[in-house]
Amino acid sequence: MTIAWNAFSPWSALIGGVLIGIAAAMFALLNGRIAGISGVVGGLLKPVVGDIAWRAAFILGLLAAPLAYLALAAWPRPQIDASSGALMAAGLLVGIGTRYGAGCTSGHGVCGLSRLSPRSLAATLAFMGAGFATVFVARHLFGF
Repeated sequence: MTIAWNAFSPWSALIGGVLIGIAAAMFALLNGRIAGISGVVGGLLKPVVGDIAWRAAFILGLLAAPLAYLALAAWPRPQIDASSGALMAAGLLVGIGTRYGAGCTSGHGVCGLSRLSPRSLAATLAFMGAGFATVFVARHLFGF
């Protein structure tokens, strides 16, 4: 994926970040739950009576958001410079890391850090560091 730096504007990212923060805070305040996607989906895989409806609504909202976007704007054309195999391997590694790390980037990076969780700080530092190292190795040592 490439960024057109001459057309880059941080405003959409800032607005998106603020909206995510507000949504995560409202979710925690109104429901007493963490808006970590892996935890929400994991709860659907091991359903508990009385706990399914809100999880399903959360996931449906995530799936409906792009459709709502389409009503307002044209679908973006991303350019992904990776093979299908590389994308599947990356997804598998993210899933394994999520399981071992007891949460995903949204759970630790957004919700955990905002609660000043030491475990989330350690997890966020670990996955960001691993991401930086992976990009460095892939680009500078292997030339991908």
